[in-house]
Amino acid sequence: MAEKRPENNGAATATAIESQLPTPIKPKRNKYALACAFLASMTSILLGYDIGVMSGAIIYIKREIKMTDVQKEVIMGILNVYSLLGSAAAGRTSDWLGRRYTIVFAGAIFFVGALLMGFATNYAFLMVGRFVAGIGVGYALMIAPVYTAEVAPASARGFLSSFPEVFINFGILLGYVSNYGFSKLPADIGWRLMLGIGAIPAVFIAIGVLAMPESPRWLVMQGRLGDAKRVLDKTSDSPAESKQRLAEIKEAAGIPEHCTDDIVAVSKKSHGSGVWRELLLHPTPAVRHILICGAGIHFFQQASGIDSVVLYGPDIFKKAGLESDTDQLLATMAVGFTKTIFILVATFYLDKVGRRPLLLSSVAGMIVSSMALGAGLTVIDHSERRVGWALALSITTVLSYVAFFSIGMGPITWVYTSEIFPLRLRAQGASIAVAVNRVTSGVISMTFISLRDAITYGGAFFLYGGVAVVAFLVFYTLYPETQGKTLEEMEGLFGTFFKWRTTLKEFDEKKTENEGHIQMRRN
Repeated sequence: MAEKRPENNGAATATAIESQLPTPIKPKRNKYALACAFLASMTSILLGYDIGVMSGAIIYIKREIKMTDVQKEVIMGILNVYSLLGSAAAGRTSDWLGRRYTIVFAGAIFFVGALLMGFATNYAFLMVGRFVAGIGVGYALMIAPVYTAEVAPASARGFLSSFPEVFINFGILLGYVSNYGFSKLPADIGWRLMLGIGAIPAVFIAIGVLAMPESPRWLVMQGRLGDAKRVLDKTSDSPAESKQRLAEIKEAAGIPEHCTDDIVAVSKKSHGSGVWRELLLHPTPAVRHILICGAGIHFFQQASGIDSVVLYGPDIFKKAGLESDTDQLLATMAVGFTKTIFILVATFYLDKVGRRPLLLSSVAGMIVSSMALGAGLTVIDHSERRVGWALALSITTVLSYVAFFSIGMGPITWVYTSEIFPLRLRAQGASIAVAVNRVTSGVISMTFISLRDAITYGGAFFLYGGVAVVAFLVFYTLYPETQGKTLEEMEGLFGTFFKWRTTLKEFDEKKTENEGHIQMRRN
C-alpha cells in the first residue's frame, strides 16, 4: 500500500528552508547620529529651564516687585508670545546659515536674555529680559527637532527626534531644583540667581554644537553633495541606506540622480522661494493634510493645559492644601521627576510601538487625569476644612497627568512635526507648527489665573479635559502612522481624506453640469 504524502509538502519545505536562513540582524544604534541628536536637542533645555524656574521664582519676584495677578500671568506666559519672532525667523535663518549655526545663534540670544532677567530691577526691565530670551527659545524650538530628524536614520528617528522633549523635561526639572536650592537664600538674591544661572547651559550648548556636522539635507540644498555624503555615511545604519537616503534627498531637491559631483548648482526653489505659496496659498491635498496635522498636534499639546500644570504647580498645590513654600516646591519637584522619568520611558518605545498607539493612549490618560483633578479641586473648593483624600487625589492626578503627557503627547508632537513635512517645506512648515505651539502656550499660560477666578480651579481642568477629548477624536481620525517610513516617503501617507473631498466636489460639479445639459436639451 502506497504511503500517503502530506498535502502541504510544499509549505513544509518552504518553512524548513526559511528556518535555515540567517535571522535578520537588527542594526545597532548609530552612536554618531545619537551624539548629533543629543547635542542639538540640548537647546531645548533653555525653554524647559525657563518654564520650571519661573514657576517658583515668581513667588519671590511678586513679593519684591509688587506685581498684580494680571502682571503675574503676563510675565509667566509672555515668553511664549515673544518666541514667535524667533520661530518665525528660524526657518529662513536655518536655510541661510545652516541648521548648526542657527542653534548656536539661539544659545547666544538666550544667554543675553537670562542675564537681563537676572539683573532686572523692575517689571519693565524683567519684561525686556523675557523678550530677548523668548526669541532665543523660539529659534531653539524650531531648529532642534528639524536637525535631529534630518540626521537620524529611519530605524531610530522616533527615538532621536524625541530628544528635544526629553531635554525640555530635563530643563524643567533643573528649574524646579534651582527653585528649591536658591529658596534658602535671601529673597532678593535667590530669584535673581534662579533666573540668571540659566545663562550657563546656553554657553555649553553653543560650544558643544560646534562639534556637530551640518544637516545632510541642508548640505544637499546648498549643492554640497560630497559633504552630505560624508555625513550620511556616518549617520546611516549601512552604506546601502546612506546611498538610498542621498538619492531620495537629491530627488526632493531637484538634483538629477546621475549627478555625482561634490558641488553642484541648485535651483532657487530649493532655497525656500515659493515655499509659503505652496504651503498656504496653493497646497496640494497632501500638503494641506500635513500642515493641518503639524499645526493641529502642536495646538492640542498646549490647549490641553500642560503649561498650566507646569507653570502654576505651586498655586495648584497651595489650593489643594499645601501651605508652605517649601512643601509646594517639593511637590513641584515631584512633578519634574515624574515628567523626566516617563519621557525617558517613551523614547525607547516610539520606534517599537509606533506614534499612533502612544499618542492615543497618552491623550486618553490625560482626559481621565484632568477630569479627576477637576473633581478633586472642586471638592476642596466647596469644603470649609482640609479634605485629606481630595488633597491626595489632586496630587496623584497632577502626577498622572504629566506622566501620561510625557509618554505620548509631549514627545510625539515634536517627532511627528519634524518628520512629516517634505524637504522643500520642512523648515518653514516646522516654523508654522512651532508658532501655533507658542501662541497657544502663551494664551493658556497668560489666562490661567483669570480662568480660575472665573470658573474655579476645578472648572479650568474640566475645560482642559474637554479639549483633550476633541484632540483624541482628531488624532484618531486624521493622523496616519509614520513609524518606519523615510522622510521622503511621508508625503504619500497624507492627503487621502482631502483627495476624497476634492473628488466628491468635482463629482457634484460634473453632475450639476450634466443636469444642466439635460435640461437644455429638454427645453
